[in-house]
Amino acid sequence: MEKHTQILLDELQKLLNGGGAHVGFNEAVENIPFHLLGEKPHGLPYSIWQLVSHIRIAQWDMLEFSKDGSHQSPKWPEGYWPKETAPSSKEEWTQALKAIDHDLNSFIDLLASGNLYEAIPHGDGQSILREALQIADHNAYHIAEIVVVRRLLGVWKN
Repeated sequence: MEKHTQILLDELQKLLNGGGAHVGFNEAVENIPFHLLGEKPHGLPYSIWQLVSHIRIAQWDMLEFSKDGSHQSPKWPEGYWPKETAPSSKEEWTQALKAIDHDLNSFIDLLASGNLYEAIPHGDGQSILREALQIADHNAYHIAEIVVVRRLLGVWKN
């Protein structure tokens, strides 16, 4: 592998894991009291659970699209957002967090396994690089929202 490609892969992995300029996903969801996961503070349209579920679904969709030509994306927008405001159990919460971590690691593995710049054969111009940047951008946006919700609920470190 070329030195420049390895540098890019290392930077993409860092970016996907939370970058250096802001809070990463694991830090954003750490130690949230279970009973607050379904709260929608101050008229916000979503809870922490809904944001985490949305990150999980969207990231999974981008991963599957990147590797599987027969993948069918959920219907937009309803297929990307849960109706429930809170998880049904602590186990469901834990499984959602594990799925996000698993899919992110799978995407990072995918980055190293192919050409970053080639068009994905079943796409309409997307590349693995584009999908990586989209995952990072999308996750960062919603991670920031999780932090805001936590601040409004009074459960964010200051």
